[in-house]
Amino acid sequence: MTASPGGGLPGPYGSSGGGGANLADILERVLDKGIVIAGDIKINLLDIELLTIKLRLIVASVDKAKEMGIDWWEQDPALSSGARHKELSQENAELRRRLEELESQGVLEPAEKESREPRK
Repeated sequence: MTASPGGGLPGPYGSSGGGGANLADILERVLDKGIVIAGDIKINLLDIELLTIKLRLIVASVDKAKEMGIDWWEQDPALSSGARHKELSQENAELRRRLEELESQGVLEPAEKESREPRK
């Protein structure tokens, strides 16, 4: 073990020689350009395919993903409040349609108009 020029403990492995990319630089480069990892796993028994698993992994920044046309998180109600609001609005409209259908068939008594107005 050799001491560093300042007299302290030696730096981490590979830190001498300068010019090495640190983790932040590598991560920034990967997120800026994006990286795709793909692989297939197949399990065969006596030449009979029992299972096939296809793995696809994309690591990129949100901006790069949108540039590539990937934006599924914006449509997922669990991840986006806008998508959740849209889903609730559609569900509300469907329930109102079904309620009106039941009322027109005479199965239910018509409710008061004020109680059926959406809340603001």
